[in-house]
Amino acid sequence: MNELIKIAWRNIWRNKRRTLLTMTSIILAICMALFTRSMQIGSYENMISNAVKLSTGYFQIQGNGYWENKSIDKTFVDEAELLNKVKSNQNIELVIPRLESFALASSGKHTKGTIIIATQPKIEDELNKLSQKVIDGEYLTENDNQILVVEKLAEYLQVNVGDTLVLLGQGYHGVTAAAKHRIKGIIKFPIPQLNNQLIYLSLKSGQEFFSAYDRVTTYSIMLKNPDDLDETITQIKADLSDEYAIMDWMELNFEMVQAIKSDNIGGIIMLTILYMVIGFGMFGTIMMMTMERRKEFAVMVAVGMQKGKLFLVVFFETVMIGFVAVIVSLIISYPILLYYFYNPIPLTGELAEAMEMFGAEPVMPFSLEAGIFINQTIAVIVLALVASIYPLTKILRFNVLQAMRS
Repeated sequence: MNELIKIAWRNIWRNKRRTLLTMTSIILAICMALFTRSMQIGSYENMISNAVKLSTGYFQIQGNGYWENKSIDKTFVDEAELLNKVKSNQNIELVIPRLESFALASSGKHTKGTIIIATQPKIEDELNKLSQKVIDGEYLTENDNQILVVEKLAEYLQVNVGDTLVLLGQGYHGVTAAAKHRIKGIIKFPIPQLNNQLIYLSLKSGQEFFSAYDRVTTYSIMLKNPDDLDETITQIKADLSDEYAIMDWMELNFEMVQAIKSDNIGGIIMLTILYMVIGFGMFGTIMMMTMERRKEFAVMVAVGMQKGKLFLVVFFETVMIGFVAVIVSLIISYPILLYYFYNPIPLTGELAEAMEMFGAEPVMPFSLEAGIFINQTIAVIVLALVASIYPLTKILRFNVLQAMRS
C-alpha cells in the first residue's frame, strides 16, 4: 500500500502545471466557502448573543399568560424559595429577575413612549457589561432611585445627566404609575432599536414605581452549557407548578430565528455552487489524467499490475489533490478569519440598516466554529471520492490491446 501511495504522489507532480491549476481552483473555491460560511455563522452568533444577553436570556420563567399580552398584572412573586429552586440546577449560571413594562417619559415639551426595565444592577452588569456602556454619568447601585437613559432617547428628550424625567404609566392592577426620576447615567447600545427607547431602574425602584411590590415579569436565565438547553428546561419544568410558563430564546425571538433560517438557505445555495465548481474542477482533471494515460495504464497492466491496484493509484492521486488543496486553504484562511474574529468589520449604508432591522449590531463578525472547517474538508473529500468513479469505470473496462494502439 505504501508503494502505491508513493507512486500516486509522484504521478500528480509529473504534470505540475495541471496539478497546480487544479489545486488553485479548489483552494480559491474552498477559501471563498470558508469566508462566506464564517461570515454567515458569525452574524447569526452575534444576533443570538445580543438577543440572549441584552434581552431574553437562554430561556425565561414567566407568569402564565404574560407573553400573550405583556400585562404587568401577569407578574409573579419574586420569592426566595422559587429563586433557590431555579438556582439549584447545575447548568444555571445566572438568574436575572426583571420587571418590564411601558411608560411615557416626559421632559418639558418632549414626550416619548419607552420600555422600562427594572433589574438588579449588579447581576445585569455581570451578564452584559452594562456599566461599560455608560458614556456619561455613573452606573446604578442596588437600591438606587435614579435611572439610566439610552443615548438617542436622551437626545430626543433633550436631557442630560442630572436632569429629571417624569415617567407616567399603568401599574399593577390598574394603579397609576407616576414619578420623577433623576438621570444618573447615559448609556449607548450599538443596536439602534435598543438605543432609542430603553430606561433602566433598579428592581426595587421599579417595583415601587409600578406598585408591583416583590413582583417580577420574568426570570431571565443564562446557562453554563447552552447545548443542554432542552434538558435544563425539562428539569426546571418538573420543579415548577402550572402557575409558571417557560419559553426558550427561540420562541422569544421567533422573527429573528425565521430570518436566520431564511438567510441560511441562501448560504447553502451559494455553497452548493462553490462545491459544483470544486467538483467539476476535480472531475475535469481526473478525466484528462485518465484519457492521457491510457497507454501508460495498458503497459502497467501488460507487465502484470492488477487493475484493482491501478485504480487505487488513481484514487490516491485524486484524494491527494483534494487533501493538499484543503490543507493549503486552511493555512491561508485561518489566520485571516482569526484576525476578523477579534476585529469585526464595521458596516455602513444599506447593509448596516439591514442588520439593524434584525436587531443586530451593524458589524460583520466572523466565526471560528470547528464545524465550518470540518464540513469543508469532508465536502471536498466526498467530491474526490465521487470524481474517482470515472477512472474506476475506465480502468475496469478498457481493452489493453486497443489502449496500446491508441
